[in-house]
Parts: sequence; C-alpha cells; structure tokens
Amino acid sequence: MQLRHAPVLRYLTLVIITFAVTSGNAIAQSKFPSKPIRLLVASSAASQPDMIARMISQKMTETWGFPVVVDNRSGAAGMIAASAVAKATPDGHTLLYAPPNFAINAALQTSLPYDPYKDIAPVAHVGISTNILVAAPSVGAKNVKDFIAIARGQPDKFILASSTPGSAGYLSGARFNLITGIKAIHVPFKGSPEATIELLGGRAHYHVGTMGVALPFIKEGKLIALGVTSPQRSPLLPDVPALGEILSEFARPETSHGILAPGGTPRPIIAQVANEVIRILNSPDIREKLAAISYVVAPASSEEYAKILRMQIEALTAVGRDTGLRGK
Repeated sequence: MQLRHAPVLRYLTLVIITFAVTSGNAIAQSKFPSKPIRLLVASSAASQPDMIARMISQKMTETWGFPVVVDNRSGAAGMIAASAVAKATPDGHTLLYAPPNFAINAALQTSLPYDPYKDIAPVAHVGISTNILVAAPSVGAKNVKDFIAIARGQPDKFILASSTPGSAGYLSGARFNLITGIKAIHVPFKGSPEATIELLGGRAHYHVGTMGVALPFIKEGKLIALGVTSPQRSPLLPDVPALGEILSEFARPETSHGILAPGGTPRPIIAQVANEVIRILNSPDIREKLAAISYVVAPASSEEYAKILRMQIEALTAVGRDTGLRGK
C-alpha cells in the first residue's frame, strides 16, 4: 500500500512546496515597499528631470510611508545612472527617472554597458518636456530666421552650449545646426542649467534647453526666445513659434521621460509603482505645477511605455544616421 501511494505522496509534497514558495513570493511582493527607495535621476540637480523626479518622489513618500530618495547620477550621457539601475537588485527599491537620453543612447551608441531591452524594465511613461531655442541678446536676433541668417554669416564663430552628449538638448542643437546649415562650435556641459549659465555669462551664443530653466531669464530679458521644440506653441510663450512652423523636421517630438526599473523586477511591483506614478501625474496640483513649466503630462502603463520606447529608439536611430551622430 505504501509503495502504490508513494508517487501520489511525492506529487502532493511537490504541490505543497510550490504553493508555499508562490505564496511566500506573493506575500513579499505585497509588502512592497519594505525599505527606502532610491530614484536615480540621469541629470544634474535643478534640471527639469530632477524637478519632476522630486515632485513624484515626495508624493510616493507620502503614500508609502518610506522615503523615496532622489539620487542624481549625471554623466556619461545618462549611462552611469542607467548602468547602476541595470545592476541593482530587481525588487523595486531602485528606480530610474529617465530623461530622453535613455532612448537616445540606445539609438546612437553602438555599444552600451547594459541591454536597454533586457536589463531595464519600463515602469511608467511620464510625459514630454518643451525645449526652447534661446539666444543671447548680444546676438541681435529677434526670431529664428534672423538668427539663422546671422549665424550663417559667421561660420565657426558662434558657440552652441548644450547639455551632455546623448541628451535631447544636445541632439536638438545638433539637428538644428545640420538642418539650417549653421557651422558653430558645439560645447556640451553637465546639464541645461550649466549651459544656460554660459549664455548668461556671455561665453556662448545659443542653447536648446528646457523651458523651466530658461523661462525666468526670458521674462527678465536676459535671453531671447526663438522657438519651442514641442509640436504646438507653449501657452507660457504664445508669441514664440514652434520650430516645426519654420522647420518641418521639428514638427514631431521624438523623446520623452519615464520611470524604469531593473530588468526582472516582478510584474506586481512594476504595476504597483506604475499605478502610483499615474495617480500622482493625474493629481491636480502636480498637473498645475508641470503646466507652469510647459511640461506635457502623458502618463501611461508599463506596457504602453515599452511600445513608446521601442518606437523612439527606432526613430532616433534614423536621426543618428542622418546627423552622423550614431556611434560617437
């Protein structure tokens, strides 16, 4: 009798063990978060991604009762932050606020220290920043056409200050020069705030950067707003045209922001974080704050964000070939 029932007993034992392990995993995941969370930001402090990440982290802290600490890891065009997240324990306690340079790196770099599809998991789409082309008042340009004419007349004399190579501002500046035929010296800095300081100090002539950083100086007359990179004009500067109105190549946005996690992070945890991010972005106070810097809020789930990222990488790969930036 014991021999005949041995296979059945072994089967029942296996079922019980499997149930216990599965239940244990479910309980562990249900306790998320169980400790402070690090939200790495692939840009410098006071940059627009940093500002938005801090808005989100504060709300997460209030909801979950554990600190969500922003950790600025700028450098190497965002690859330092992305690499750290790719190597982190996939338990949801290390996240990445990814500005456009994540997709840009995947498109332009021929080799990366991580696999953007396997080592990193999309969590939630956040939105689209409105970048703006600004010039120093000393240039004497009142609009984009004026600026193009002036800059073309002084080849290799103008300095384009941009954020780090691989950032949206850097790519937009390089595309602007290529499309318009402007020959300038392109000097990258740590982030948009640092590049803006160069313009204010008279050490550079123009810059494509985030609206939130440039807007106060535009209002004070210290910078001249020439055009925004968003598909439509910004309500904050309704008299400033979208670059797409003048240059068709800028008619469609190619980059955005999102939250990422280490590859292999359990789906229930990803869903929990995504739901919280979407809830935060839909809250009236956050929407009001982001509208004040002309940021386009566009929350989306991990599945939708994965599709967005793939489309962006494919489109930017083509841009990289056209501008000669791929592989640099």
